[in-house]
Amino acid sequence: MSVNIMLEAPVGALAELGLQTNGTIHYQLNPAELTEQTVKRNEGVLNDTGALVIKTGKFTGRSPKDKFTVKDELTADTVHWNNFNIPMEEKYFLQLKDKMISYLSGKELWVRDCFACADDNYRLSLRVINENPWSNLFCYNMFIRPNEKQLEDFKPHWHIIQAPGFKANPAEDMTASENFAVLSFKHKTILIGGTGYTGEMKKGIFTMLNFVLPTRANVLSMHCSANMGKDGDTAIFFGLSGTGKTTLSADPNRMLIGDDEHGWTGDAVFNFEGGCYAKTIDLSEEKEPEIYHAIRPGALVENVTFYPGTNKIDFSSKEITENTRVSYPLSFISNALEPSIGKTPKNIFFLTADAYGILPPVSKLTAGQAMYQFISGYTAKVAGTEAGVTEPKSTFSACFGAPFLPLHPGKYAEMLGKKMKEHNVNVWMINTGWSGGPYGIGQRMKLPYTRAMITAALEGKLDHVSYEAHPVFGMMMPTECPGVPSEVLNPRNTWADKDQYDIKAKQLAKEFITNFEKYASGVTDEILAAAPKI
Repeated sequence: MSVNIMLEAPVGALAELGLQTNGTIHYQLNPAELTEQTVKRNEGVLNDTGALVIKTGKFTGRSPKDKFTVKDELTADTVHWNNFNIPMEEKYFLQLKDKMISYLSGKELWVRDCFACADDNYRLSLRVINENPWSNLFCYNMFIRPNEKQLEDFKPHWHIIQAPGFKANPAEDMTASENFAVLSFKHKTILIGGTGYTGEMKKGIFTMLNFVLPTRANVLSMHCSANMGKDGDTAIFFGLSGTGKTTLSADPNRMLIGDDEHGWTGDAVFNFEGGCYAKTIDLSEEKEPEIYHAIRPGALVENVTFYPGTNKIDFSSKEITENTRVSYPLSFISNALEPSIGKTPKNIFFLTADAYGILPPVSKLTAGQAMYQFISGYTAKVAGTEAGVTEPKSTFSACFGAPFLPLHPGKYAEMLGKKMKEHNVNVWMINTGWSGGPYGIGQRMKLPYTRAMITAALEGKLDHVSYEAHPVFGMMMPTECPGVPSEVLNPRNTWADKDQYDIKAKQLAKEFITNFEKYASGVTDEILAAAPKI
């Protein structure tokens, strides 16, 4: 049996799961060992900086239609069943689990004990069972690493059983295809099969916490980044992909609490994770120095390609996927805060890249508006040009993380509104998108201007300036901001054709209203009153 020095694999506990452990069990291996094993098994190679580079196989991203939640007495009336929360009967979950246990029995396995939630008051212990070393390295990077004393009497609250080589039989197992991710709150187990995409493990735990923390601990779970200033002032950043969440929260003058998943208690914000899982497409030292330099021994890089004849990563290549990724421990970031716990936030930023050029570059929201915008989770992306389509496309993702929310979005929004009022938190909307017209006519908001707006908000320099209400969306727009030309603060003023702006603003407002219809029955009157006016 191969184990780390002084650490014994939990063979008895694995046997209780039904796993026949007559194969080799690798327990709590360190990154160097896992990297070496991956290379020896021809499942990965080293790049020129010593990071491990692997391919996740057929799946290079999440598969939302193959994600299921077991519908039972715990979830039947609490989970918001929809296209993201697809029900599965308990008997099929148990059937899949038995099949996976049988498949893994006698195999070489990698087992890791770890934690989720940096705050000890809410910490959950996890046991992950993998059939390859690089998946186990991902878990080392992304979850919180226990010390040897914590491992002495380790009892897992939850299990993740991940076997990319195991394929479901859709006709027998009631899955949509051969690959699946199934979560059971009753059995406290996540099953992942048929896919090597490591992010399924991370998002499985995030989904679990999005149910457990709000319902059982009165903690608001959030898909956001968070940082803290030198004086202890915490800021959190919500935003969908491409809005600048990672870039804007990675402020060299502030300490990073975390880049993706957090909980908000009565008096603190804490990271769920022990690492970062960053996109690497078009990565450069100039744009993202912290991420760039995190690609070193111990990091796991997924689905990238090399420049021909070298082991140097071509970050611009989309040959395998646009969703190229790297995972690494938080300690790889020079200004990471450890433990990853900050104080109650003073400022919240909703980031949107509005490619229509309608929303103001910075605006202040009331509690009602904040809840409405939170549930909407809006951005507008520039469509891909492959099919010749260059028009912007609206995207709405509830609470900026719809695929991972088991509860009705209104529940999370109400918790946010309550906390805002209780702690007198400022909520700002920052448009990192277009100004002076839509994509193709206007210009992208300059990054220095956006940084200046966020800095002004953080430093209280927008507390004593005058504001005007947006005529359609209602948010309050400052008439001045240090470091930003006043003429860009009201988006209507930046359009050459003001009448066209008014028409487009009402069109966008209609999209918001239509999108919100599906949530209307599960929210308060205060939230409904914050809808745009057309």
